[in-house]
Amino acid sequence: MASRYHEVYEGWKRDPVGFWAEAAKAIDWYSPAESVFDPTAGVYGHWFTGATCNTCFNAIDRHVAGGRADQLALIHDSAITGTVRKFTYAELKREVVALASVLRHRGIGKGDRVIIYMPMVAEAAIAMLACSRIGAVHSVVFGGFASHELATRIDDAKPKLIVTASCGLEPGRVVAYKPLLDKAIEMSRHKPDACLILQREQLRCEMRDNYDFDYADAVARERAAGANVDCVPVLATDPLYIIYTSGTTGQPKGIVRDNGGHMVALKWTMDNEFGVKPGEVFWAASDVGWVVGHSYIVYGPLLHGCTSVLFEGKPIGTPDAGTYWRVISEHGVVALFTAPTAFRAIKGQDPRGEFVPKYDLSKFRTLFLAGERADPETIKWAEQKLNRPVIDHWWQTETGSPMTINPAGLGLLPVKYGSPGVPMPGYDIRILDDAGHEVARGTLGNVVVKLPLPAGCLPTLWNADARFRQAYLEEFPGFYKTADAGMIDEDGYLYVMARTDDIINVAGHRLSTGAMEEVLAAHPDVAECAVIGIADAMKGQVPLGFVVLNAGVSRDTGAIESEVVGLVRERIGPVAAFKTVVTIKRLPKTRSGKILRGTMQKIADKEEWTMPATIDDPAILDEIAAALENRGIGL
Repeated sequence: MASRYHEVYEGWKRDPVGFWAEAAKAIDWYSPAESVFDPTAGVYGHWFTGATCNTCFNAIDRHVAGGRADQLALIHDSAITGTVRKFTYAELKREVVALASVLRHRGIGKGDRVIIYMPMVAEAAIAMLACSRIGAVHSVVFGGFASHELATRIDDAKPKLIVTASCGLEPGRVVAYKPLLDKAIEMSRHKPDACLILQREQLRCEMRDNYDFDYADAVARERAAGANVDCVPVLATDPLYIIYTSGTTGQPKGIVRDNGGHMVALKWTMDNEFGVKPGEVFWAASDVGWVVGHSYIVYGPLLHGCTSVLFEGKPIGTPDAGTYWRVISEHGVVALFTAPTAFRAIKGQDPRGEFVPKYDLSKFRTLFLAGERADPETIKWAEQKLNRPVIDHWWQTETGSPMTINPAGLGLLPVKYGSPGVPMPGYDIRILDDAGHEVARGTLGNVVVKLPLPAGCLPTLWNADARFRQAYLEEFPGFYKTADAGMIDEDGYLYVMARTDDIINVAGHRLSTGAMEEVLAAHPDVAECAVIGIADAMKGQVPLGFVVLNAGVSRDTGAIESEVVGLVRERIGPVAAFKTVVTIKRLPKTRSGKILRGTMQKIADKEEWTMPATIDDPAILDEIAAALENRGIGL
């Protein structure tokens, strides 16, 4: 079908307020907005001022009342334990109401904060919804985060209560959460009143008297007592949650998400951007600790009346590179949203895609990739093996939903490899030079968004308006700074080449490490890669490449490395000064799959560095250091 994108986007541009007023009709409100957008409120304006609503009501209650009571709402699929739990909308409501009653009896009310420090279990989503039911503000901290990181979040959010589990499960290991939590509370200046603990059979924990309470017991008591907790009306502008993202100063930034604009934006994206209908099964293979988990495991699918999959496992190793296809087949998934890293891992283990035909993917329509740059080779591999559209898109924790995408629901546009699509309604994206002047089409610069930000974006940082202005709005007045570098082509497609700190300066030439990574990834033996800029006395900086080879490759690594260097010279040119590639067993990544390029660069440059709090496996950095030392780099 012909895409309606251009007419919809132009319609938003002509009447932004009217656009969001129309989108808001898909949400149930207790009272309507006095003003759809108030430019005088908050830092840059507020959406749906004066309106009252409740996010849990829109995600659950209205579906139970409206004919979806017996439809599946949530499927918890744990590839690690080999178990599947399913909840209809009516069953999910029962669980959420029981937990909301527990929270209320512990003195939690409207505006109070609750930290949720949980693995990928259904109770994590239930806790988020229970908080939103009573107007409490949740802050999900990625399960297994180090004590120091958890402590900084406790001190910033000042929660009355922490909901946690005894352990998290990783392939081949059990992560004990309780010691990490106890140490964090010991380190923090703010002390929560109590902890609610879900005991998992894989590793139970000791409970402190009159401070730690058993989740299952407490919820079972409320359920048996027939607890009933109505949804508490909150203002559309009241916070639904705080999600922390790492800050440049080391102090994490508490991204605030409001209730009203968040619901309106997410509901609109499910249909128009992801092309998913109510009643269909949607799977975001992320973690509830990240923004993707908030938006597209919990809130987006449930607001839209979909069935959402919450998956505990990895793309490979639980048990093999066919896990994703098993989940899609077993649960009838129509759309999968995951990180390119996951597909690079699958491609590395199963380069010929031999697992794909073993499963029934007949209901599966679309693959969506986001979280970091999706290199064209990974997209082409997925297209070829799955024979489905593969849609790259781009957004941030701060925005809560895509800024650019190829919108499946509005009708797909031509795919351009290397581009995460076109701007969505709400986003007037510009490319500026460092002085703040707009640059010509096709020119690399700073990616910014013209203010005001649309419904669903962060209105500010938690208790830190001044820091919000300084971090995002001051450098380019009138614009929101994404801190990404990129360009827009003649057809309006955005190309996000790198974080602005990933642009390297080689003898005065500004070059994108992302463009070089695309070339490395094009080599048939390369599964994953990264390019960083390292210090050079002559040129200021020069690029250094790292490659991880596909499973089963037995060729001489020296030969592969010289072929890769030749490819970069051929496709980018001698200007890149690309001469060195190091073959390694694996890349250091965060638990959400982002490659830790900054830390690799510090190791290579012999700079001081600290262990990133979000790292998946610290031992990899020792492997990187040893590989560099073998090559005489960083000595």
